[in-house]
Amino acid sequence: MHPLRAYLHRFVPTLTDADWEPLAAALRPRQLARGEYFVRAGEYRPELALVLHGACRLYYPRPDGEERTTYFFFENHLLADYPGCLLARPSQFSIRALADTELVVFDYAVLRGLYDERPVYERFGRLVAEYHLLGTDERLTELLLLSPEARYRALLVSGKTKILERIPQHLVANYLGVTPVSLSRIRARVARGH
Repeated sequence: MHPLRAYLHRFVPTLTDADWEPLAAALRPRQLARGEYFVRAGEYRPELALVLHGACRLYYPRPDGEERTTYFFFENHLLADYPGCLLARPSQFSIRALADTELVVFDYAVLRGLYDERPVYERFGRLVAEYHLLGTDERLTELLLLSPEARYRALLVSGKTKILERIPQHLVANYLGVTPVSLSRIRARVARGH
């Protein structure tokens, strides 16, 4: 089964061959070299992509030159500038490859058309939006309510082991909203059981 079809099946197991065909026809491969952007802040890219291999980072560049990492994408993650797709506006964030990354890409307009043509896609759109809303809300709650150490401890038990295994420590620190030195201290305290 195509990886994107398997991803869709997680949300809509009733997807038939006839439903899959129009989306399958719109798919195209895309390779990102390490450091290459899927979308850069200020660009308009109304595309969605499934990560087949590799890793990407979503971050917001700030006017002071700092960056704020909010998400990492790994295999079988759907990525996009979803707000930009919905509002037809340039992205407020960047998505950049952390390693050589293989994607399968399709235009958001194709998905929008399928919403009207095939109810299973409208259901998929609603369910995936709800899934991402809950993830965004969980992330926001952690940032607003938990201390940096509590955020690190939450990451340890979250099942997001790929972040800890595959992401450089300075970017894990950025994701947690701390400096690399602070993360080292937190890790040492947690390792000592404090």
